[in-house]
Amino acid sequence: MKRIKDRHIVIVGGARSGAAAAVLLASKGAKTFVSDSGAIAPQQKEMLLAAGIEFEENGHTERAKKADFVVVSPGVPNEAPLISFFDYNDIPVYGELEVACWFSKSKITAVTGSNGKTTTTSWLHHMWNRAGRASLMGGNIGTAVSELVPDTSEQADLILEVSSFQLDRIATFRPYVSMILNITPDHLNRYQNKFENYVASKMRIIKNQQPGDYMIYNYDDPVLKEQIAGIGIRPDGPQLLSFSMLDEVSRGAFIRNEEIVLRLDGKDEPLMSVGEVSLKGKHNLSNSLAAALAGRVNEISKESIRESLMTFEGVEHRLEQVRVLNGVRYINDSKATNINAVWYALQSIKTPVVLIIGGQDKGNDYRELSDQIKKKVHTVIAIGQAKEAIRAQISRDALYYEEADSLEAAVKLSFKKAKKGETVLLSPACASFDMFENYEHRGKVFKQAVNAL
Repeated sequence: MKRIKDRHIVIVGGARSGAAAAVLLASKGAKTFVSDSGAIAPQQKEMLLAAGIEFEENGHTERAKKADFVVVSPGVPNEAPLISFFDYNDIPVYGELEVACWFSKSKITAVTGSNGKTTTTSWLHHMWNRAGRASLMGGNIGTAVSELVPDTSEQADLILEVSSFQLDRIATFRPYVSMILNITPDHLNRYQNKFENYVASKMRIIKNQQPGDYMIYNYDDPVLKEQIAGIGIRPDGPQLLSFSMLDEVSRGAFIRNEEIVLRLDGKDEPLMSVGEVSLKGKHNLSNSLAAALAGRVNEISKESIRESLMTFEGVEHRLEQVRVLNGVRYINDSKATNINAVWYALQSIKTPVVLIIGGQDKGNDYRELSDQIKKKVHTVIAIGQAKEAIRAQISRDALYYEEADSLEAAVKLSFKKAKKGETVLLSPACASFDMFENYEHRGKVFKQAVNAL
């Protein structure tokens, strides 16, 4: 841990995690200053003012360059001029995840992946609750880690969703259990449009793990399989556990005769029938295997794991049914911010679809959806900055292609296009920041528009 007391620490980015980090560091005796290139939200301003922390917004002044070390919010890219200045001048730059975990007293289970991490992190929190075990959930989901730190203890586990952006700036972050669900192209605009850079970022989750720790990974994911083969079993690294829908793995979780089986310490432990898992779809079954493994190595009982897999109801904005109107089902999948997530969403729907897609493009190749669209989608409605790319790549894959200037207009258009027995699916494949604060805001606007029909 860095010496904190009386150090001049600049926090770049005044959103949720940046403000929380500033308050935490100030409570440890640091002289903190927050600088944001844009406007700081009223809620975060109130936090900073209440803690007596000075800040600036809508641009960085020379004061922002005077730091003993820097904490950067995950939304700030490495190429931002201010961050480049710090890197060039060898001023240490850490992420909020790294800094918060300096002060955590809890054992950490950390979940990352291109898709499914919010669902799986929430599932683990639910599992701990079913087992009567204390846990705190946050990170890239809900609450910044810095806000959770005062409540951490040896009696309460920390269950974190972590993003590639958070992992970019770690130095000592060490989870007891790390989990990588999958790696598919995402956020390539933040990684010089190089998939290998994004992969390397995800793999940093195991950087500091030791032989007493565990790393859980998806054996069916070709990228992960290649990465693990390249790393090999390091004598100084974590114990490797895998999960698979296709093969019986040597150590981990798999499916045999429609039953989930855990194989640890050379023994097969039948857990439950596949049909008993509450969340449907192959991707959720895969997530359930990962969750079961994480529960087992954290010494959650098989009974509590089984109960959780049978009763967990999922998360808001992920394949969430909003309503059925005139026989048409409206599904909010605003959390689907990349191509692979949309692919899984379409795979899980068995009826004809009106697809609302678009937002802030992240370097997507929408043609990866072509086969699914040709099979299931009769109308594509594009929104947001990505409209031009969507039009160029997939406008001919569906029977009808439309564009809308707002999400509300897209919902009204979908109402005209969808017939009884069909599904209207919001699954954007894009970030939300061109039109909304975040994917939660986008999902809420969609639900309000649907309920207003």
